[in-house]
Amino acid sequence: MTGNHALLQDFKQKNGTHVAFGGDAGGKITGEGTVSNGIISFDKVNYCAQLNFNLLSVSQICDKSYSTLFDDSFCYILKPGFKIDNEWVVVKAPRDRDVYKLDMSQIDAETETTCLIAHASNDESQLWHRRLGHSNFRNMNRLVSGNHAVGIPSKKFSTTDLCPACLKGKQHRMSFKSKLENSISKPLQMLHMDLFGPTNVQSIGRKSYCFVIIDDFTRFSWVYFLHAKSETAELLKEFIIKVENQLECKVKILRSDNGTEFKNANVDLFCAEKGIARQFSAPRTPQQNGVAERKNRTLIEAARSMLADAKIPITFWDEAIATACFVQNRTLLVNDKKKTSYELLFGRKPNISYLKAFGCPVSILNLNDHLGKFESKSDDGFFLGYSSVSKAYRVFNSKTNTVIETINVKFLENSFPLVAHGPEWLFDLDSLSKSFNSNLFDFSGNARKESGDLGCFSDDSDNDEDGNLNSEYPFMSFHNPDHVKSSQAPGPSGSHEDQESNNQEEDVISPNDGGSVQNQPSSDPNAEVIPESFDYFINSPDQVPNFTPHTSSILQDLPNLNTSNLETQVQGGDIPVHRIHKKHPVSQIIGPLNQRTTRSQTEHANICLYSCFLSQVVPKNISEALKDNSWIEAMQEELLQFRKQEVWKLVDLPKGENAIGTRWLYKNKPDERGIVVRNKARLIAQGYTQEEGIDYEEVFAPVARLEAIRVFLAYASFMKFEVFQMDVKGAFLYGPITDDVYVRQPPGFEDPDYPHRVYKLSKALYGLHQAPRIWYETLSKHLLEHGFTRGQIDPTLFMKRDNDDLLCVQVYVDDIIFGSTSASMCKEFEEIMKSRFQMSSMGEINFFLGLQVKQSADGIFINQSKFIEKLLKKFKMQDCQTIRTPSDVNCKIQPDPKGKAVDQTLYRSMIGSLMYLTASRPDIMYAVCVCARYQSDPKESHLVAVKRIFRYLKGKPNLGLWYPYEGNFELYSYSDSDFGGCALDRKSTTGGCQFLGPRLVSWQCKKQTNVSVSTAEAEYIAASAGCSQVLWLQNQLLDYGFNFLKTPIYIDNTAAMFITANPVQHSKTKHIEIRYHFLRDNSEKGLIILIKVHTDKQLADLFTKSFLSGRFEFLIQSIGLINHD
Repeated sequence: MTGNHALLQDFKQKNGTHVAFGGDAGGKITGEGTVSNGIISFDKVNYCAQLNFNLLSVSQICDKSYSTLFDDSFCYILKPGFKIDNEWVVVKAPRDRDVYKLDMSQIDAETETTCLIAHASNDESQLWHRRLGHSNFRNMNRLVSGNHAVGIPSKKFSTTDLCPACLKGKQHRMSFKSKLENSISKPLQMLHMDLFGPTNVQSIGRKSYCFVIIDDFTRFSWVYFLHAKSETAELLKEFIIKVENQLECKVKILRSDNGTEFKNANVDLFCAEKGIARQFSAPRTPQQNGVAERKNRTLIEAARSMLADAKIPITFWDEAIATACFVQNRTLLVNDKKKTSYELLFGRKPNISYLKAFGCPVSILNLNDHLGKFESKSDDGFFLGYSSVSKAYRVFNSKTNTVIETINVKFLENSFPLVAHGPEWLFDLDSLSKSFNSNLFDFSGNARKESGDLGCFSDDSDNDEDGNLNSEYPFMSFHNPDHVKSSQAPGPSGSHEDQESNNQEEDVISPNDGGSVQNQPSSDPNAEVIPESFDYFINSPDQVPNFTPHTSSILQDLPNLNTSNLETQVQGGDIPVHRIHKKHPVSQIIGPLNQRTTRSQTEHANICLYSCFLSQVVPKNISEALKDNSWIEAMQEELLQFRKQEVWKLVDLPKGENAIGTRWLYKNKPDERGIVVRNKARLIAQGYTQEEGIDYEEVFAPVARLEAIRVFLAYASFMKFEVFQMDVKGAFLYGPITDDVYVRQPPGFEDPDYPHRVYKLSKALYGLHQAPRIWYETLSKHLLEHGFTRGQIDPTLFMKRDNDDLLCVQVYVDDIIFGSTSASMCKEFEEIMKSRFQMSSMGEINFFLGLQVKQSADGIFINQSKFIEKLLKKFKMQDCQTIRTPSDVNCKIQPDPKGKAVDQTLYRSMIGSLMYLTASRPDIMYAVCVCARYQSDPKESHLVAVKRIFRYLKGKPNLGLWYPYEGNFELYSYSDSDFGGCALDRKSTTGGCQFLGPRLVSWQCKKQTNVSVSTAEAEYIAASAGCSQVLWLQNQLLDYGFNFLKTPIYIDNTAAMFITANPVQHSKTKHIEIRYHFLRDNSEKGLIILIKVHTDKQLADLFTKSFLSGRFEFLIQSIGLINHD
């Protein structure tokens, strides 16, 4: 833009907009032209007469392929092609349209350099000072400037206020000078160690000593908390064996003082056997063991500062030390190497974004108690540290007086600190510090500062004469071996660290919402209980609080997981840890809470670390979704699939065309235990606006029947191979669409430049009528091209043979299960799918179409216990009394015109849920079908019958189908009928069930369409229906290589058998409709054969009437239903 008309060539008049200048009234753009100096020219330069200067846009220069360079004297315009080496780049500011923006929250990963041009506020500096364990600001800035950690803001930290907690905790005497050169070159080459204590106040775990071990090369540290000095020798031996195994390095030298805990025959013999040299400091010369002594000081100063800042009792001193250790290992830098101890030991930078201020108030989600509608869902407490056995925080629950480990916690760091209350000795830091028997400390109230800055601003001081004593040497928790043994789960410390991509996906044990046991004093003599006097602080003298001890392992730093969203509320219970007595669901207590059972629970936990990134609340609309980062990420993931698959193109809507609306659907995807493992957002087209013949033609797409799924699993059990599952991400987006279909832009993600444009689809979209068919054709084409054959009867079944090996694939839209007698064929199939589609490999099948599938050493178990639990809660039946049968034999359901009407919507919802449950529960089939007949006008008597079914389910939630590996694979069927059992129209009910060996794969219960005049007619019609199902199974099994003929159908009516064998026409049979003689025709063809069975052994009886509990139990056991807890 210019105000000099003479500079413009090819000038054109223009009625432009009004522009404003700083300090002036501005002016109006009245024309435009071209400006050129003979080398470079610029088009469409605006002319404003009131402008006294010429303005040139850097972005327009770059659009001409030129580059610019600025220094303190000139701006250089450089020729096209000029490049700057990355080694000269400090920070990059990406271009956004015509503006270059510098985002200080992002660091260029290529240069690993941060430009500190932003200063943190005083409050933010103090907050991170607390989060980093009261580390000095110089070290904090070095951590940022060197890009030594991930998750800390790229700002310069400083404060004008002295930290009162650091004044109390870090004033000290002058230390000894350091050794100028360090000869140690490898981790574990030399270990320094010291023991401090006893404390005058035992910790919450009744510990009085702290054992500190430091690696000389990396300054990585471990701590143990001990009851007595005598535990040191055995603990040291176990530590050395463990750390050598985990780090694959050998300990060569041990340096310590002359204490008898280190200098004894037990340790000497152990070191002699392993070839470890011993070094001892001279008597009364702690400076010669300066690395360990200095580490003690750094640790205690940090712990003192944290306790003083948080104003929590000194009985939490071990929690403060453990947290200080954890933080310092990841934040303090080793001077001569300019890296953190964590990075030196493990070769990667730590992620510290999840760190929280010690002692800050927290809100803990209560998942154990039965809460009323208006009761508080959370308990108050305060933050203590980080779990060493799982990805969770350690917090003190003020309501239950327990230390627990949980991810269901919100931090109130802005409410920091708490107000202390209780006896003075609980907060007497000086008395606690004096009990640490170290000669390097002076914590008196008149302590003077002899050298250096206050500890708040510097943890660095001159080093001792025998090692680089620097406070930047980090610290980490490593506790008693009996605690380490109490859990096999890897610690979470490392799982919090780096690696942004590895988010998934392990299992979580979530406590039931059932009954719980109250806290009670531990019967274990080793249980960790806080002193009774601590009750002054928790204000609950009637309860004895119990605490989870620290358990830690060197493994806690090994996993690589992203924890950027650790505060997200996630369904999952408190982690079971050995030696803790707390509220726990009765349903999960299977025996005495001893070490073995608790460890078993911990091993089985395999905590679902990724779950902490997920939202538990499903938004009702786009407005709610846009307020939750988890759902925003889910929607962005869906749109990313659109971009990868080139699903659409933004265009103007042609005249005469109709744009179909779009909407978002949200769903939490649970695993087989009901725990949310994924937030799924799906963009769908509002296909109900499409018109047949105009917008689409062919829409049919085959879908696997539940019977086909059960046949697949039955075959897998017979062949004894494992079944796996996977699903296709954005399956419908892979199918090309030939019709011209336009959809509106997704709500919440409209293009700001072209809000009125629409998308033209090149691939199918969920919600379109033709989308399922297009996807099926795409998938089947891909599989057929790779040597698969499609089932003749079931087109969703695909088979592939390789000599004697067989691979079976069953497809249900985008969900796929597969298995093979050859592991290599399964691997090959996985690669085939991944070569064309983006897949989510879920491993062994465990949850498919709402069915929980458990593969064990002797068979496959199918049930829906989690769905039952969900239904009981949904319909408020979780506290109902149980009953042994689903229907009352003495009270038949019938029309009740004078009865009290009930909510039709509720009744139909209950019936619909129960019908879905019959996929694995044939025992309720008859009762549900009878109740379903009265959905049009339900009465109170009918609702009572439905609730009886729920009462039955409450008593047997874990009942399910059992498909054993042993047993034949012969097809046979049972068929039966009652006679005029329906009180409404006197029609009979057909019942039937089909087996493959001992495996029940199909069953039926249906009211007949005509009124039978005899039992023979009713049984004949029922056998005809059973024959239809047998023929379908025969054809289905042809694809598996089985050709069944003369399949037996067991019936208990001799007259029906005679009608099948002899086409006699008489008064009682001549009126039977021709279609039912289909049975006779197939019997003559040899496809089926009718066999007489005694009524007592007629298994199909279960689907025709109600029974007393004895007969009912016999029938459900006979068809293969078992209770598999």
